Amino acid sequence: MSLDATFSVALLLGAQTAQGAFPASTIHEVYQYAWLRDGSWCAYALDGAGNVHAADAWHEWVATTLVAHADRVREATVAALAGNPNPRVMLPARFTLSGEEEPPAPEEWPNFQTDCYGFWLWAAADHVNRAGVLSDTLAEAVGLVIQYLLAVGHQPCYDCWEEHPGHRHTSSLAAVAAGLRDAGSLVGIFAASTRSEELLQLITGPEHTLAGGLVRYPGDTRVDGSLLWLGPPFNLLPVTGDLYRTTYQRVVDELYRPGGGVRRYLGDTFYGGSQWILLAASLGWAALQLGDRGLADDLLAWIESAATDQGYLPEQVASNVQSAHMLAYWQDHWGSTATPLLWSHAMHLVLLDELRRAGQ
Repeated sequence: MSLDATFSVALLLGAQTAQGAFPASTIHEVYQYAWLRDGSWCAYALDGAGNVHAADAWHEWVATTLVAHADRVREATVAALAGNPNPRVMLPARFTLSGEEEPPAPEEWPNFQTDCYGFWLWAAADHVNRAGVLSDTLAEAVGLVIQYLLAVGHQPCYDCWEEHPGHRHTSSLAAVAAGLRDAGSLVGIFAASTRSEELLQLITGPEHTLAGGLVRYPGDTRVDGSLLWLGPPFNLLPVTGDLYRTTYQRVVDELYRPGGGVRRYLGDTFYGGSQWILLAASLGWAALQLGDRGLADDLLAWIESAATDQGYLPEQVASNVQSAHMLAYWQDHWGSTATPLLWSHAMHLVLLDELRRAGQ
């Protein structure tokens, strides 16, 4: 079947629980949790598609979950302020669909990811600005998260791909900076704006840049597809500025597969280092802002061609992989790549919306 906006909207709406949570995937057994990052992208996409009530339900679910765990949030904040950001004490990146922390598993799954909370603040602020609704519960949760990120947002953690602990990841710092910038004014915590500016200075300083472009983290000279987000949607850097354009061009030169999608980074081994749907949409969005409508159209066509016969978009497309051996390993370990991935469908909607607006 052909993939269009109606299908992606219906998939996201159908996957949302009655309480407002979004699983990362409706089918993949391992992804039956609500990641704050993934769900916030889903809510952002649905806001853009005019489904404000569904986006509101997501943000209220997150807020209700965090307020119910307020003592846990404060414990993590106090630990971070005391200089003890133990990953086991910091807030989780995901919750069960009923709003609980996941039970301990035999195989430890990285959970300390500050970008998730930055993404949620950014998306929540965007939602409130569009819909004009800031409930008491949402305001309380936003305040809790801001205080948490003021304490821990600059600390080393796992990156947005749940890898490489112990580093200050450029895209994670960017998510925190964008969230603090946009959400602080909602609840009158003006220190959030100051910290956001400090983080942006850190990101654009010598530790996180090399040869005129951004790098993944200090000491790693590679570019990462997630660095595209410092342009759209976070708008931390002007897309026409030298720093962003150089970073963008590195992504095109090193991670984009002409006629295909976008890899996360060189040397990636997760499912063989395949091409990611959501990064293809991110590159298309950035290309559109830089005036390359042709590349944006090509990336949309590739995304839609990657849909299954049921119309489902996978997390990644296993063609031209970087490591066939590691592709086989992950397929044996977790099965086929997560399909559908709701974040992929959310980004499909975002790119469609941006292309539509560019055509007006």
